[in-house]
Amino acid sequence: MNRVQLSTEAKYLKLGLYEHYKGKRYMVLGVAIHSETLEEFVVYKALYGKGFTWLRPLKMFLETIEVGGRTTPRFRYLPSTGRLNKEKEIKLR
Repeated sequence: MNRVQLSTEAKYLKLGLYEHYKGKRYMVLGVAIHSETLEEFVVYKALYGKGFTWLRPLKMFLETIEVGGRTTPRFRYLPSTGRLNKEKEIKLR
């Protein structure tokens, strides 16, 4: 079996809380690798609604987009304040 090498972006992707440019928040859980193509994906969990777990190509997750004539990251990392509220803690279980 060939050894899988993660990209620099995948190695240094911060786990934790992110905000989508539309305002919803997600918890990034890690990076997954497609078994056939070896494409890297970000695995993240919605912190709203039913708390679905999502998968998005790493390159798309990290890209910047144009919204209303301004360039913005698709997802923005939110540094930890050291605590999650109870609602978020429950949804991660």
